[in-house]
Parts: sequence; C-alpha cells; structure tokens
Amino acid sequence: MKPSANLTPLGRLAIVLCIAALVILPLVFLKGAEFGGADGQAEAAITQIDKTYKPWASPLIEPASGEIESLLFALQAALGAGVIFYYLGYQQGRRRGRGSEAPEVRDAEL
Repeated sequence: MKPSANLTPLGRLAIVLCIAALVILPLVFLKGAEFGGADGQAEAAITQIDKTYKPWASPLIEPASGEIESLLFALQAALGAGVIFYYLGYQQGRRRGRGSEAPEVRDAEL
C-alpha cells in the first residue's frame, strides 16, 4: 500500500496549507530581511577568516541583474526537477508494465 493512500483529502489539504505557511510566513514576518544564497554567505565567512582571499573561479556569464540571476537559478532547478521526476515516472511505469504482462511474455524476455 502506498503511504499517500492513507491520507484523507483533509490531511492532504492540511499538508498543502502547512507548506504554503512555511513559504509565506517568513515573507510576512521578516519584512526587509535579506534572503541571500549560500554562495554569498560562504564568501563572507571565508573573507572574515582570510582577508586576502580571492575566488579562484569566476562565472562564465554575469547576469545583468539579480532578478535575471534568480530566474536562471529557478529555471535550472525546474529543469533538474523535471529530468529527475521524468526518470522516476518512467521507471515506475516500466515496473508497472512488467507486472501486468502475462507470465509467458515475462519468461520470454528472460
């Protein structure tokens, strides 16, 4: 039995609302907060330790603004998620397909 099959529609709605609250509440209560990436925090921590630190690599393309950089990052994440979940869905469908075949067909493949 699938774990998600045990959830009632109300339980699923509660999970969706909790996820939405986790996304929205920081934006509401932390107005003016800066939501930076891990790269900037790591570089700041390194420069505190070593004042002469210079990054040994630089980006190939420098986006024109922070919004474009965020857009490219989001597109990259969406594309990666799409590839991963396509593969997982393909494998699940393939497994289901094998289970529904007649035993003679399965034996012939082996």
